[in-house]
Amino acid sequence: MEGIRERLIVALDVDEASRACRLAECLAPWVGMFKVGMQLFYGQGPAVVEALRRTGARVFLDLKLHDIPRTVAGASRVLARLGVSMFNVHAAGGAEMMRAAAEAAREEAAAMGLPPPLVLAVTVLTSIDQEAFARELGFGGRISEKVVAWALLARECGLDGVVASAREAAAIRQSCGPDFLIVTPGIRPAGAPAGDQKRVATPAEALKAGATHLVVGRPVTEAADPVEAVKGLLAEIKDSWG
Repeated sequence: MEGIRERLIVALDVDEASRACRLAECLAPWVGMFKVGMQLFYGQGPAVVEALRRTGARVFLDLKLHDIPRTVAGASRVLARLGVSMFNVHAAGGAEMMRAAAEAAREEAAAMGLPPPLVLAVTVLTSIDQEAFARELGFGGRISEKVVAWALLARECGLDGVVASAREAAAIRQSCGPDFLIVTPGIRPAGAPAGDQKRVATPAEALKAGATHLVVGRPVTEAADPVEAVKGLLAEIKDSWG
């Protein structure tokens, strides 16, 4: 089960650090990493990352950094000092910004004697469908084409992988090779509602498409029994993987 649990990331999209830590402590035996997003980080600050790390949790800090290269490099150094295991930047920030983030994070981690964090590029949000992609964002072509182009750029810039919908995972895997990380949000257990997500997938669909990590939030954190919800997800993962 160890290899399976490492693929599962639970999104702690809650307001309070105490609740986040309780969830992390009870789910730790079954979860490889916990995602701290804007809601929790902006409400509680860096202290919530430190509190989670004291529980032994590995943290994926999902802030989608997107600014000029110097600013993003400085932020990446701060995140590396926090000891996060993974964080992301937005691919739309361009090559110079992505390179600056990866280089700064690795340099800072080495200086602090910490393992270097994995640095990912966010591609197209899973809440965006093809209509919004074209009409609201003004992009031509298909979502999958843009996602793959950004994934290739991220790989060229030395990033470890991307955050992308499972629907684009197969195309990313084919273009970027076997060692590139593909972290897929919008994961829903079979039969669960999509909520505000547009490009969703089940654990089995994501893994078969080439995803390396699955991000699950509300189906776990809003469940009557989060531990049982995670166990159900792990069973789906095991069935699809094994």
